[in-house]
Amino acid sequence: MRIAILNKDRCQPRRCSHECEKYCPRVRTGDETIVFGDDGKAVISEELCVGCGICINKCPFDAIMIIGLPEALTEPTYRYGTNGFALFGLPIPQVGKVTGILGPNGIGKSTAIQILSGTLVPNFGEEKGDWDRVLEYYAGSALYDYFRDVVDGKVTVSQKPQYIDMIPKAFKGKTSDLLEKTNDRGVLDELVERLDLTHIIDRNISELSGGELQRVALAACMAKDADFYFFDEISPYLDIYQRINSAQLIQEIAKENAVLVVEHDLAILDMLADTVHVAYGQPGGYGVMTHPKGVRIGINQYLKGYLPEENVRIRPEAIKFETHPPRTATDIADFVEYGGFSKKYGDGFSLSTTGGSLKEGEVLGIVGPNGIGKSTFLKILAGEIKADEGEIDIDIKIAYKPQYLKADIPMRVQDYLRGVTRRFDTSYYQAEIAKPLQLEMLYEKIVTELSGGELQRVAIAACLSQEADLYILDEPSAHLDVEQRSLATKAIKRFAENSKKTAMVVDHDIYMIDMLSERLIVFEGEPAIYGEAHEPMGMQDGMNKFLANLAITFRRDEETIRPRVNKVGSRLDREQKAKGEYYYYNIDE
Repeated sequence: MRIAILNKDRCQPRRCSHECEKYCPRVRTGDETIVFGDDGKAVISEELCVGCGICINKCPFDAIMIIGLPEALTEPTYRYGTNGFALFGLPIPQVGKVTGILGPNGIGKSTAIQILSGTLVPNFGEEKGDWDRVLEYYAGSALYDYFRDVVDGKVTVSQKPQYIDMIPKAFKGKTSDLLEKTNDRGVLDELVERLDLTHIIDRNISELSGGELQRVALAACMAKDADFYFFDEISPYLDIYQRINSAQLIQEIAKENAVLVVEHDLAILDMLADTVHVAYGQPGGYGVMTHPKGVRIGINQYLKGYLPEENVRIRPEAIKFETHPPRTATDIADFVEYGGFSKKYGDGFSLSTTGGSLKEGEVLGIVGPNGIGKSTFLKILAGEIKADEGEIDIDIKIAYKPQYLKADIPMRVQDYLRGVTRRFDTSYYQAEIAKPLQLEMLYEKIVTELSGGELQRVAIAACLSQEADLYILDEPSAHLDVEQRSLATKAIKRFAENSKKTAMVVDHDIYMIDMLSERLIVFEGEPAIYGEAHEPMGMQDGMNKFLANLAITFRRDEETIRPRVNKVGSRLDREQKAKGEYYYYNIDE
């Protein structure tokens, strides 16, 4: 089966010569394979298309995809009209379990949720959906009873949105006012305490940070009385402490309700979910939801890029982890040294640091809870603010990607990046930065119209594009899916090694830190009170110190060597804590 996808936002018939129609071999023989509709946009007949791909290459705006589907896919569950996105299959919510969805952005996860909530009716590729046909189609399956309840109005849904930065645009007022509207279950006071929201409850929503907004959104979703809870990314802007705490709250809700979670932090998804559906396909073209898999099996298959039950390869190469840093410290020359310094904000937060050195071509990871001084540390290094004690005399040029991004540049992405670097049109830039970060499809978009994940990739590229000696990236994983995080990791790491430049990365995704870093700076202390930054140390020592504060241990998966959270109090957890091996545990012992 073959489907044709037209991106109507990219299709610009007034700015082209209708090359798709002009060069189509079937049109030239007299068939109406490509015509132009009432809106002026191209319409491609999937029945007449032979899949030659000429229109794909000739379209000046890259608006066309011709996709050959796996043979097993015949009838879509839902399709957005002619030449629109097609979704095959649905996740199955189960009461008493947390069901995870693992897959790239733009693969149909939001469409699936709209169907499960009753907002969209499955149309099976037709113009309009019909609930009678839906019930007939799913008769005898696990989804029949669920959809019967949806039709009868017995299913209520509570949803936490993906992009929490949109909340201040939709609601004006105090945090308490927003949360009180959702307190159907009468558990708001407990949620406020457990999510550490007490100190912001009387503040305006517009004044909250990203992490605070994320926790408010989680509390609002959990406070509602619903049959089906959907959480779309719980991890952005939360530190590892807050992610684990949020995961535990979600597991409590799942004891009596159906919970569906989309999450790209694999360590959290592994700990949180009971089963996972792997979503694969072509972002923006089509998506397929597999049958439910065990969480370990599903994550491992996704990382390997091959789904044995479906006999489908979803990625040409596996995402790989390493049990040890690729280079030892003695192999790398010192780039710059800095002394200890301290900073105090009035009667509030104070930061003290131990001096250390940065090495040529290395990526240095920075870990610790939110509100512990990581951003202050980076801003002092970057020269944006001054230390109270200790002098930072580093005569180097620094490029900085902040944690919170602002899309306030009304120009095309390619024009913006051209203004940042003169190397934009070089083959090196396109191969080493643009391609890994998947920027080609964003070039014609306006920066102010980018989604969170798209803006993140552009911001990473803009940082690496600058002429600098030290590159600082604050939480580059936010809003990126698993595949994009892997590609961004490779781009940052390869850039540092090839250019012999030093990069410092702050992130809370354990997987990204594991793949990216060669050494760590660990922050300890009490959030919002005081913070202490240790000198850079090796990965094993650094992660052991960091995870000891969390009182959790990680093991290595035997198949993929990826980190996995041990169940607290398990035999392995107790054994590793006794040995002081919280992270790099020898799986062969």
